[in-house]
Amino acid sequence: MRRGLGTLSGRSRQAPTEPTSVALLAVAAVAAVLADASPAFAAERTSAPATAGTAAVVIDARDGRVLTSEGPDERHQIASTTKLMTALLTIERADPRDVFRAVDYDALPAESRIDLRPGERMRVRDLLTALMLESANDASATLAERVGGSRPAFVRSMNARAKELGLSNTSYANPIGLDDPDNYSSARDLAALARRLMSDRSFRALVDRPSATLRSGARPRTLDNRNRLVRRVPFVDGVKTGHTGRAGYVLVGSAAGRGAQVISVVLGEPSEAARDSDSLALLRWGIDQFRRVTAVREGRTLARPAVADYDGRRVRLEAAKSVVLTVRRGERLATRVRAPSELTGPLPRGRRVGTAMVVARGRPVRRVALVTAEAVPEAGLIRRIGSRVSLPALGVSALVALAAIILVRRRRGGRRPRASAAR
Repeated sequence: MRRGLGTLSGRSRQAPTEPTSVALLAVAAVAAVLADASPAFAAERTSAPATAGTAAVVIDARDGRVLTSEGPDERHQIASTTKLMTALLTIERADPRDVFRAVDYDALPAESRIDLRPGERMRVRDLLTALMLESANDASATLAERVGGSRPAFVRSMNARAKELGLSNTSYANPIGLDDPDNYSSARDLAALARRLMSDRSFRALVDRPSATLRSGARPRTLDNRNRLVRRVPFVDGVKTGHTGRAGYVLVGSAAGRGAQVISVVLGEPSEAARDSDSLALLRWGIDQFRRVTAVREGRTLARPAVADYDGRRVRLEAAKSVVLTVRRGERLATRVRAPSELTGPLPRGRRVGTAMVVARGRPVRRVALVTAEAVPEAGLIRRIGSRVSLPALGVSALVALAAIILVRRRRGGRRPRASAAR
């Protein structure tokens, strides 16, 4: 990873965020990158791709584990990815059906906005859509003041929530992402925040839209997602772009494939084209670190308990269904079986009599029932007696019984009927 912009300082309220126009050269470069963007993932690439920015990270969205990183805990200006925290607080504290009145926001000409008029009424859902897709600064200011009561109070809530989430290298000075020495974060913290947001189904659907039309407000507004990767690459599904003069180009990305979900962050990229190219390469590499495996196959025999009172007879216990999991490359799975050592019939075929637990990284991840692969017979009285009495004892018992029968018969045979008296 080429070192570029470092942690920057110096207060600059005038620095625009998310410029509405870019150089034609940058547009052409981005188009060239995206024209080659296919759903196919990297082929067995073992080393993570380098980037042109100042910091980067890729995490497994399931558990937050870092798959690769460069300077993940360095503090940098983060531009409009600041709005991820604005979105989180809004989701946690406001109903998407609520209607807010737009505040008076004095935007610079180059700032991203949807031209809200002061007092214009718009639903929270549409304000969030403008916040994430268009990166609208006027929508961000409105959400901050209406949710927090005032912008300073909202910023205090942003910092308190960051602390609660353990984002130790994050500080907020405004809800928009304007350059400020006290508005910064790290690649690791941004990935963790995005992971938290992407666990919300509604948010996930919102940022995975290539465009959207806002129906509330004084007039309909149709917005294109500033995240070109979402618009052009099928497996990319989020989440937020950012740019200021001091932050450079920033992108928090997300992608799904092979049953996995990964989140990437690039900071301080030198251009929009580099930002998109590096993010796409990281996301592809991240997805390639996973594979789908059949941990347990339906019908596989996992235990053979004995059948009670049937000498030497056993019955197969098989998995009721298959277990297919997504695992990281090199990750091993284990199967722990819990089943009785002996079964007493009668039991029908398909009766559940145990479980198998699939274990990954020392933790149980999936359970499957074990069922009888065939009917288990019931032992009759003679078989039950025979199975419980040893052979020598059985012989003695039989002789005693035989002797008793002979004795009874002899006694009966020795008695003769008395003759009738003659009359």
